Amino acid sequence: MISAADLSANLADVERRVVEACTRAARPRAAVQLVAVTKRHPPELVRLAWDAGLRHFGENYAQELRDKHQALSSCGGVRWHAIGPLQPKNAKYVAKAAHVFHALERLEVAQELSRRRTGAPLQCFVEVNVAGEASKAGLAPAEVAAFIAQVRALPNLEVTGLMCMPPLDDDPEASRPSFKALAQLARALALEHLSMGTTGDFEVAIEEGATHVRVGTALFGERPA
Repeated sequence: MISAADLSANLADVERRVVEACTRAARPRAAVQLVAVTKRHPPELVRLAWDAGLRHFGENYAQELRDKHQALSSCGGVRWHAIGPLQPKNAKYVAKAAHVFHALERLEVAQELSRRRTGAPLQCFVEVNVAGEASKAGLAPAEVAAFIAQVRALPNLEVTGLMCMPPLDDDPEASRPSFKALAQLARALALEHLSMGTTGDFEVAIEEGATHVRVGTALFGERPA
């Protein structure tokens, strides 16, 4: 686990890059939410990040989200983002612990989340496979409008935006076409929010309109095996 000093330095660097990307895109800094991805990192690191001022944390695995939600219950102001694929049997964990779900793509998952959710509606991003990769989850762009209509018929869920994972590439610019396509689809559907961009390409994502960027390695270093 990295030290508090290293985390503070990493956070300052990521924040600088976010600000510079917002400036290039003529967007206010407040338009972009940094989601710190703590997947596979221990709760102690999340608490360290909370001490450093971070409040939005992303978890890929439902059971890990459940456990960290419990372990960090004393940390005020934390907002949990479930950012990974979800099976219906694990929806109960996300419904209870998460404020935002970034990877909605199946109606049966939406139905289970709706059934299990209490309190404020769960904010949801619909995952879109903009590049049509066979290995990637997500809906085809042409399927998104009908899917959103089905989800909006369910109680306790609120569709607020779209999410994508572009093809892996060492060049951040390779992600730009996917980000552009997602932003165009969101505008067509009158959706405000875009969850796109990770450590390797979050600056390009911000330039293309991301409202939520999911950053882990740049903050915390490589994940434990």
